[in-house]
Amino acid sequence: MALLYTILFSLFPVCAFASTEHEVVFPLWSISFFVALLLSIAILPLVNSEWWGRRYGYVSLILAIPAAIIIVFYEKILLLHTLIEYASFIILLGSLFIIAGGVVIKTSARGTPGLNTLFLLVGAVFASFIGTTGASMVLIRPMIRANRWRKHKLHIFVFFIFLVSNIGGLLTPLGDPPLFLGFLRGVPFTWTFKLIPFWIFAVAILLVLFYLIDSYLIKKEDKEALLQEMDTVSGPRLEIRGMVNFVFLLMVIGAFFVPPVVRELVMIAAAGLSLYFTSVALREENAFTYHPIIEVALLFAGIFITMVPPMKLLEVSGNELGVNVPWKFFWVTGGLSSFLDNAPTYLVFLSTAKSVAVAQGITENLIVGVPQFFLKAISVGAVFMGANTYVGNGPNFMVKAICEENGIEMPSFFGYMAWSVGILVPLFLLVTFIFF
Repeated sequence: MALLYTILFSLFPVCAFASTEHEVVFPLWSISFFVALLLSIAILPLVNSEWWGRRYGYVSLILAIPAAIIIVFYEKILLLHTLIEYASFIILLGSLFIIAGGVVIKTSARGTPGLNTLFLLVGAVFASFIGTTGASMVLIRPMIRANRWRKHKLHIFVFFIFLVSNIGGLLTPLGDPPLFLGFLRGVPFTWTFKLIPFWIFAVAILLVLFYLIDSYLIKKEDKEALLQEMDTVSGPRLEIRGMVNFVFLLMVIGAFFVPPVVRELVMIAAAGLSLYFTSVALREENAFTYHPIIEVALLFAGIFITMVPPMKLLEVSGNELGVNVPWKFFWVTGGLSSFLDNAPTYLVFLSTAKSVAVAQGITENLIVGVPQFFLKAISVGAVFMGANTYVGNGPNFMVKAICEENGIEMPSFFGYMAWSVGILVPLFLLVTFIFF
């Protein structure tokens, strides 16, 4: 694996600026592999979860191979681009996963509605400054630990994905990959602070709703279990160990501002230093294993490759979708970000918005050639609606895998979407009517 990364990144300067001599147009049927993979992730665990738990990597590979052959047939450089993007993606997630696994946050307070709501608020703030992945990986284990006494806790981690793994990351380019790509394309670093009203509105509504739901469900808990749990808890109210890992976390964040290849090497070095300087006992206390990141790596390998044809089709025909007003940019960008990687989806509609601005003769209040009211809609849609499915954003699947590894029965693919459709879609409709 290390050799593969070395080869890929050694080729980065060559392919990063390479361009195809013709517009690549994939046949419509080529998206079938991506659709098949999504349906496999959604349906097969329901049909036979044990079989899926042993075979998901093979399913991902079986669908990725023919998709890769099609990509090579039409344009070889696209596959190389995709492999480099995937390697960078996994290095980022893997380094944050390893580093966060060495941080032990313990509290003698139990998971009550007040504490859980505070956890989610802190996570939503952290998400914008250490990234949705970083915040998710640092806080998910203490959240699990605080609520281990509870039977009714599935909703806690669904809201965790909503707020910490997605919506909280709206305020800075460090929060979510689409916003960082916008920063690299020339969007000023502080421009995203203009999205604070969206952040406050969504986070406030979700926190209030969570508090009401958690307050209702905690009444169903066994009070004797709570008293028993409190009797077993001793020590300080809040304890953080493995704090050296916050230095390595800052290394990963700082790596965003250095050139490619160096960026990935810094992340790998940060993960290696974390493994070296963190005692094994701390990771054991976190019940740390590599299973969650392995699952994410195998599934997203298939997702990254099979999504190339649909993404290229969007690039070619994006202008034909009739997306020409802010609310349409919000919903189309967000809807596709729910199933496709939200970073390239953001770039596709950034280009579409530039074309629409030219066609409509808009010349004022532009950021990188895009009207600000379009850019706000694209940014909010890409970040917010990554929470709609498990595959909408990388941390979603990682949180799910860590929860399941700790004995928490998470919703199925469609079960999770029932929560997102029931809670997030009405919220996004409110966002549409109020802001767009």
